[in-house]
Amino acid sequence: MPRFLVVTLGLAAVCVILLFVQGIQDIVAPIFLGLNLMIVVYPLQRALSRVMHRYLASVVSLLVVLAVLVSFVWACVWAVIELINALPQYNAQFLALWKTLTELGVQLGLDASQVNKVISEIKPNDVMGLLVPILGNLSAVGSLLATLVMATFFLAMDSSSMGSRLKLLRVVQPRALVVVSDFSNGVRRYWLVTTVFGLIVALADVAALSIIGVPLVWVWGVLSFITNYIPNIGFVIGVVPPALLALLSGGWVQALVVIAVYCVLNFVIQVIIQPKFTGESVGVTPTISFLSLLFWVFILGPLGALLALPATLLLKAFLIDSDPNARWLNLFVASSPDSALPDDEQPAPRNPRKARKDRERKALLRG
Repeated sequence: MPRFLVVTLGLAAVCVILLFVQGIQDIVAPIFLGLNLMIVVYPLQRALSRVMHRYLASVVSLLVVLAVLVSFVWACVWAVIELINALPQYNAQFLALWKTLTELGVQLGLDASQVNKVISEIKPNDVMGLLVPILGNLSAVGSLLATLVMATFFLAMDSSSMGSRLKLLRVVQPRALVVVSDFSNGVRRYWLVTTVFGLIVALADVAALSIIGVPLVWVWGVLSFITNYIPNIGFVIGVVPPALLALLSGGWVQALVVIAVYCVLNFVIQVIIQPKFTGESVGVTPTISFLSLLFWVFILGPLGALLALPATLLLKAFLIDSDPNARWLNLFVASSPDSALPDDEQPAPRNPRKARKDRERKALLRG
């Protein structure tokens, strides 16, 4: 078959598969998130299996994942409750701000009737109304968490035999073992590094907001930690609520100070420092990172914002890295041109131990 026809049929098949995945996103997204969590804790499970039965090690790893999920959900619920309790006292400030904005809109030439129509639809007479969309999705969140917990349970049980499966894969398809290992290492490093730097960013934001005098600093710290998992636009999502509350409680100057401090802290930590620890195994160009965010939100829904980079790594591993003829695409995907080179063209490491691992890796790739 002509190569053009092969590429066209392949792209058509990928589009059909992705549309199917989009139709069952409520199932696929939590299962893929559970898979990511089990990949992160698998080194712990493998270490425990040396001193206890492998099934018991699987149970321990499952409990670790569930503890992380419970802590994450508890922090989110606590932040929402604190926000619900605190927002009513800012109703007067919110109404005054809204009145000022509407008057400004009329002065800029907007039709007064259109402005009144917008006001009637948004109903700004109660600042608590801003939380209605969040509270209305609790049932959907509960269903997602239930699917996530069940998927994690079965993945944990299957992981008890993963070591034997990987040994057989080394014999049957050595190149596939390299691809799976690269994907697992990249996902593991991404989640660990993002979590550590998310905590650093959150604590830095809490300290800065405390100095500025913005209320609910720990609520905004939790929000900053969560939005750190969203590439590119997570910072923007995290800065809007504390800046708005600073505007209500302290005026325009305090709000501008909050925005400036967030910009400096997040730029230094997330743009300059964090990529150095993420590594080339996770690195993609900023354009690919942003496009992957838009793409996976469309395919997987809201969870796609958290899973954008791991899902992109999955496609990259199985569609590009596994095919020697497609490795040239890495030149336009990888953040570092050196990491886009085929393994046979990579310079040999100077460290003897790394050199030995490099020779073993190349032997696996050659089959």
